[in-house]
Amino acid sequence: MGRKRWRELSRRQQAIIVAAALVQELLSAATLLDLRRRPSTQVRGTKKLWVAAAFVNFVGPIAYFTIGRRGEQR
Repeated sequence: MGRKRWRELSRRQQAIIVAAALVQELLSAATLLDLRRRPSTQVRGTKKLWVAAAFVNFVGPIAYFTIGRRGEQR
């Protein structure tokens, strides 16, 4: 049992892969946009670290939104 080619996958499998890729891209884009707009004082760690983490599948963006951002300072 080897790797299947795209055309060998069912329509459902193809749709799941496309949906997962779309979610990944949206999470990465949201992370990068938030990092660009957010001051460094509101980010835990360096922005360069989080930019790199944004490209690590789902883990990087989710980690940024859960632990990488500091609360709003009033």
